[in-house]
Amino acid sequence: MTADVGSSPTVSHGTPAPGRSAEVRKLDRVVIRFAGDSGDGMQLTGDRFTSEAAAFGNDLATLPNFPAEIRAPQGTLPGVSSFQLHFADYDILTPGDRPDVLVAMNPAALKANLGDLPPGGTLIVNTDEFTKRNLAKVGYDGDPLEDGSLEAYTVHRVAMATLTKGALEETGLTKKDAERAKNMFALGLLSWMYHRPTEGTERFLREKFAKKPDIAEANILAFRAGWNFGETTESFAVTYEVAPAALPTGTYRQITGNTALAYGIVAAGQLASLPVFLGSYPITPASDVLHELARHKNFGVTTFQAEDEIAGVGAALGASFGGALGVTTTSGPGLALKSETIGLAVMTELPLLVCDIQRGGPSTGLPTKTEQADLLQAMFGRNGEAPLPIIAPCSPADCFDAAVEAARIALTYRTPVLLLSDGYIANGSEPWLVPTVDELPPIEVGFATEPNAPDGSGEFWPYLRDPETLARPWAVPGTPGLEHRIGGLEKAEGKGNISYDPDNHDRMVRIRQAKVDGVAVPDVEVDDPTGDADLLVVGWGSTYGPIGAACRRVRRLGMTIAHAHLRHLNPLPGNLGDVLRRYRRVVVPEMNLGQLAMLLRARYLVDAISHTKVAGLPFKAEELQGVFTEIIKGVAA
Repeated sequence: MTADVGSSPTVSHGTPAPGRSAEVRKLDRVVIRFAGDSGDGMQLTGDRFTSEAAAFGNDLATLPNFPAEIRAPQGTLPGVSSFQLHFADYDILTPGDRPDVLVAMNPAALKANLGDLPPGGTLIVNTDEFTKRNLAKVGYDGDPLEDGSLEAYTVHRVAMATLTKGALEETGLTKKDAERAKNMFALGLLSWMYHRPTEGTERFLREKFAKKPDIAEANILAFRAGWNFGETTESFAVTYEVAPAALPTGTYRQITGNTALAYGIVAAGQLASLPVFLGSYPITPASDVLHELARHKNFGVTTFQAEDEIAGVGAALGASFGGALGVTTTSGPGLALKSETIGLAVMTELPLLVCDIQRGGPSTGLPTKTEQADLLQAMFGRNGEAPLPIIAPCSPADCFDAAVEAARIALTYRTPVLLLSDGYIANGSEPWLVPTVDELPPIEVGFATEPNAPDGSGEFWPYLRDPETLARPWAVPGTPGLEHRIGGLEKAEGKGNISYDPDNHDRMVRIRQAKVDGVAVPDVEVDDPTGDADLLVVGWGSTYGPIGAACRRVRRLGMTIAHAHLRHLNPLPGNLGDVLRRYRRVVVPEMNLGQLAMLLRARYLVDAISHTKVAGLPFKAEELQGVFTEIIKGVAA
């Protein structure tokens, strides 16, 4: 097995599985991938297994992968949906390079995923779907279950649909409706194999189908049938145990990146004692933030599903003008549409949180696949000199802290802030250590309440600066005596009158840039255990996990390597230049064609090596390990 930190399973022969004697192997980690048709419920199946792993106390990371179409052609390769889960008894960083166990619900799922299953891996196949018609649909000339092509794997043939229909025969459901529960049969079988608890899944099914109790009970029966099949069949002679991870003490919950982002936005509103207004238009993979925030009206959150992207960001900016924390969410194509209003937010110097959940592009591109290709758009995708701070979370749980930090900057410096997440982080999940309220310092927000003109005229000057942050005062419309003018036309410094004076424009442009450059950013920390590495790996966003896992592997080979990860991309950490110059080689892995590498070369004149991937999938630790070791060997030579 390959893992973030390679280790071998130990075998115990003394523990029987429930119901019959069986060998129980104790593993430190395992990667399971559920794969089937987009209508087979693979995302639900994977999510439920993940929830039970989280409740059991394992560390975990997930990788959902599904088609962009609502309902892709049944039984075809484009219609394959999968869910990969990596869970372990130690801290892990990625959802795993390749599965140890592949559950294939039909020939298309087998063909699309078999290449990732290493020799010796376990393959569980729903034989009911391996008909001549389904095989021909994906280009199989013969049946791979019969032609010997799967001899390199441990294959378990299970007639899941037949067994599910048999288990539900007395329920009165039609055969078609009964067959739909076969994903719960698969979940039950895998839950038995890995000694997962069952109460949580049964409770979930009853709650999910509370208005259709017959459907709830049918799914529970199918789930139990899968468990009982594992107990009674002779096909599975081994079960597996993965002990809970030794995580820091605290309250944990499984969380996706989008949910954590939504919670961070809610928390920011509470910390700042401000109402939150989300103006948004649904777009994959950002829509779940809108869905989650809509549930939290009790925390002063207002959600507005606009008719388009431009209306969404316009409403959010209007809410900021009115004294709320204005937020808008989108993905790459929507960010392009919002650019003019974001420029208006720069000119008006109002706080605005813009969350871009990146996906494969350009244009509509790959709506359900991940990419990091919006960095340059975030930096420069507006007309004129329109700088703004940029923050990128590194994992699903980190989205909470990144959202709070982004809101803090926006409110403190009176500026729009761009938060760059991506589909990998947004849809992936991991355990989240829930912070206490005391751990989250309040966000100080002071509204202007009286005239501030330094000449004693009794006027309100909307562009009079805070000497430390360069933020202008924030006056809520309707405050007596604080009538003022803001808008897209250039304003005179201080008084805020419309100004076409060239010297004033030069001064205002430089002030807006200085305000962003002056945002307080912590120094970048370097993971360099020995302190004598020649190679520094610099990453940002969701590359954190694969880079970190690859560095662990390289160190286990006896080589030295350093890792620095950037959360703040504009402005960059003040010590970054010194850090980069300490190492003989710098490599920057990115899911784009080298955008951060280009910025680092231009800013610091460092010959950064760009390693890129734009496949719609995250890096694998194994591939980065190979890249890093080759560079280290080249330096040594």
